[in-house]
Amino acid sequence: MKFEDLLLEIGGFGRFQILISFILCLPRINLPMHFLLHNFLAATPSHHCAIPHQEAFVNLTMEEVLLISIPQEPDGTFRSCEMFSQPQFHLLLNSSLPPENNSVTQHCQHGWVYDHSQFTSTIATEWDLVCEQRGLNQATATFFFIGVTMGAVVFGYLSDRFGRKAMLLLSLMCSVVFGMLSAASISYSMLAITRTLTGVALSGVSLIVLPLGMEWVDIQHRTFTGILTSIFWSVGNILLAMVAYLVREWHWLLVAVTAPCLLSAVCLWWVPESARWLIANGKVQQAHQHLLRCARMNGKKDFAVSPEVKLEHCQPRCSSCGHKKPGESYSYISLFRTPVLRKISLCSGAVWFGVAFSYYGMSMNLTGFGLNMYLSQFVFGIIEIPAKMIMYVLVNRVGRRQSQAWALILTGLCIGTNVIIPKPFIALRSVVAVMGKGFSEAAFTTVFLYTSELYPTVLRQNGMGYTSFVARLGGALAPLVFLLDEVWRSLPEVTYCGVAVCCGLVAFLLPETLNVHLPESIEDIE
Repeated sequence: MKFEDLLLEIGGFGRFQILISFILCLPRINLPMHFLLHNFLAATPSHHCAIPHQEAFVNLTMEEVLLISIPQEPDGTFRSCEMFSQPQFHLLLNSSLPPENNSVTQHCQHGWVYDHSQFTSTIATEWDLVCEQRGLNQATATFFFIGVTMGAVVFGYLSDRFGRKAMLLLSLMCSVVFGMLSAASISYSMLAITRTLTGVALSGVSLIVLPLGMEWVDIQHRTFTGILTSIFWSVGNILLAMVAYLVREWHWLLVAVTAPCLLSAVCLWWVPESARWLIANGKVQQAHQHLLRCARMNGKKDFAVSPEVKLEHCQPRCSSCGHKKPGESYSYISLFRTPVLRKISLCSGAVWFGVAFSYYGMSMNLTGFGLNMYLSQFVFGIIEIPAKMIMYVLVNRVGRRQSQAWALILTGLCIGTNVIIPKPFIALRSVVAVMGKGFSEAAFTTVFLYTSELYPTVLRQNGMGYTSFVARLGGALAPLVFLLDEVWRSLPEVTYCGVAVCCGLVAFLLPETLNVHLPESIEDIE
């Protein structure tokens, strides 16, 4: 008997599944509030070199002091990273005159002065992560995603070995601890380390929530469950814009986005372990208890009392001798041992890299489209919800493969289009950017659902761990690509575009999973 048949007997999508689906949506809200926090945590307000006080400046206004001390850009704004080695008093008579021949510009010698009208403080203003130190500011996001990358490997293996629920609870509690330590950071090094560890912890939440929920629902409601869980990521996106707007000091902003993880951990008490995982690992009695609870809550009181008859038939069996294989150990190497699974692993890894690379490339460029950054974050969050609704229809009509491929390709084309559109066309650029963000989120929504259906139960978390590892490499590289604008201003966007289109084409090589039973063993895949 297949586990899918058991689900039909106890109710494949009743009150029990609805309850745990909504509880598991709470941790999803926490994720974007940390994954996209870099936009506000490391925001760089307008700044200029600090000018030491001199007696000659006594009768000058601040504007005049800046005029004679700091070079101007062609648009009239003061440069952020340079100052005159000597005051240029002749510019008071005519600011369009060139500086004196014996005067040269130099890097800021006395620190910087920041505009605090938008932010009380950020890590950029706290530790002067501007100009020559700009790379360290961008690297903060990279450190976080390196942590997420490592966490994907760790929690992918541990959740297949020790269970989904226990590892999800561990992940949430570690997120609270390391998130609060990040808020208390007294140096850049401490912040970099604690943000990396926060990424490791949150990776478990990202990795486990969707498979744990989907392993409890029947085929007909898998897509709905996946989309519902994904919608709460968008809710977190919207809430991040609101929280960041209200909390302008980076220490308290970290506290505000970390505290909800504690609520999620408390609510997890009502979520049972995956019965699929328990059966696949030979823990039939525990699985039976959870299935009875599910049946009672769903009003299926005639569910069989004896577990041995039906549940043992759900365990994976050896293809050669037919004996049950409870507790057989699998690892990431198992993803590449057999030909079909190897092809799935390589192609899905490429797709995940492209999805994450383009998504975070767009999400971390809030000021690149002419809108206020809080408004951009809010709009980007809002547009994701209709994108998910449309994908709910498409993945059930067109299929997972076509939806995945075209969503990613169109994301790349929208990014490429904005390279061509001139900067003064702010409204048009904003519309194209919002469309691209919608396609990007559609690709991310589909890839979570699609990947969880591609791998068998015995390797599902290993598969999700591997693909999440590759995705986080894309997330880690995405913020660093912005530094390429020093080579060519449009090079970051061209890079995001090319990667998204190429990885979208790879998605056509994956098998279709629409209306297909979730595979239980490697033999089912092969």
